[in-house]
Amino acid sequence: MIEVAAGPGAGEADALTASDLLASIRLERAAENTAAARQLVLAAQWADLHPPESIHSAASFAVPGCEHEEPIAGDGAPLVAEFCVAELGTVLGISTTAAKKLIGHALELRHRLPRLWAQVHAGAVPAWRARAVAETTIHTNPVLTREAAGFVDAQVAAVAGRIGPAQLDRLVAETIKRYDLAVADPAADPEDGYLSVDPRHVTVHDDDVHFAGTMRIEAEVDLADALDFNRAVAHGAETLKALGSTESLDARRAKALGNLARTQTALDLHASGATGPADTDGLPPAREMVIHAHFDASLSGDTTVFGPTGRMENGQRLVLLEQLRAWCGDTRTRVTIKPVIDLNATLTAQTGKIPALIREQIILRDRTCVFPRCSRPARGCDVDHIVPWDEHAEAEGRPQPGPTTTGNLAALCRFHHRLKTHSGWRYETTAPGIFEWRSPHGYRYRRDHTGTTELDANHLDDLGLVTGARAPSSTSGHPPDIPTGIPRPRRR
Repeated sequence: MIEVAAGPGAGEADALTASDLLASIRLERAAENTAAARQLVLAAQWADLHPPESIHSAASFAVPGCEHEEPIAGDGAPLVAEFCVAELGTVLGISTTAAKKLIGHALELRHRLPRLWAQVHAGAVPAWRARAVAETTIHTNPVLTREAAGFVDAQVAAVAGRIGPAQLDRLVAETIKRYDLAVADPAADPEDGYLSVDPRHVTVHDDDVHFAGTMRIEAEVDLADALDFNRAVAHGAETLKALGSTESLDARRAKALGNLARTQTALDLHASGATGPADTDGLPPAREMVIHAHFDASLSGDTTVFGPTGRMENGQRLVLLEQLRAWCGDTRTRVTIKPVIDLNATLTAQTGKIPALIREQIILRDRTCVFPRCSRPARGCDVDHIVPWDEHAEAEGRPQPGPTTTGNLAALCRFHHRLKTHSGWRYETTAPGIFEWRSPHGYRYRRDHTGTTELDANHLDDLGLVTGARAPSSTSGHPPDIPTGIPRPRRR
């Protein structure tokens, strides 16, 4: 029998009947939907106050694998200054990217999906469902015109937003065909279409790592290359078996593929297996691994003992010590051991350019971009002078106000580096690895290795916004009116 300890308020809950509880939950959900609709209105008003002329360029989304960017809302919606997004995100307790989505969804609904926008504020459609539709119409390929988005809006509003992802995809496909938005695809020609398709590719699925430390590779190559590849892998698997491997055929073929990647041949394996280590003088290393792994270590007498598991910076993945030994112990692998950097030491340079050792110390100390709510890995970030380096200080006989020293440096991703340089955001360090930020409107945040802490959370009530890492909600407020008379920024 399982006993559940009574928590705070248990007596009050016991006094309510099941019907009372259901009624209370229903009221809370209604209040949550009302607050979410209100937040969409406020997000749109925030965008109205910040047209792109007010600061720099318009906010947009980077497209992975592409050189272009996507706007945060579709054709016909107003542009928004990119730097205004960060402050709204920090106030709401979400990332800058999530704040972009919120503003983009609000503008998409207000300007391109007006029927759905009205239903949200009438309480007929919850905000989260309307935002899902907006997300689809913003990022459709090909891009939906304003008229095409209006058609989607009419169809979705007719069923009060009750449409699933598959139905929405079919509706968008029908809209693209109805408005003739699709670009002619030569590959669709039933006779000569295959001449316009080049299916060749090699894809390494590095975002899907198996717990056993393996990764999936997918490829489509020329026929002759595929046959040569198959013969080489089969030969490598047989060679490994002849050298005493007892692993399965699939495992040996996988190892043979790795040997091919390292430009090793069966001759190399025979030489190292039959007559001892092969003479590789003058040959470049076949494997030069760059691994940033962190393991706990302790001293047992005069011996350093490492923990069995560690953390890889790339993707914050778990790595086994035995795996690391196997990777580095393979033939013709160059292993470079870098000295441990004391993260508590103060390192200083006499130039504005940051030396590699100091940069590495900052990366290891900060781990991520130190802007509130940002989680971009520090290894891909800029290292910023908190107090800017003054190039003219030495020539003018003044002390350097922004020295290149550990206490004046921090990791910032490129966007938040630009934000700090070109907007009203300011920050300072209060202790090694601890930073206090102040937004242009006076909100303050502390950022350290545990995350982001709001230093004056009570100040958030001024905007009627609610903080939280997940979908914003509130327990107060009244059904909002759709704002009218707000000056609209220019349209694209």
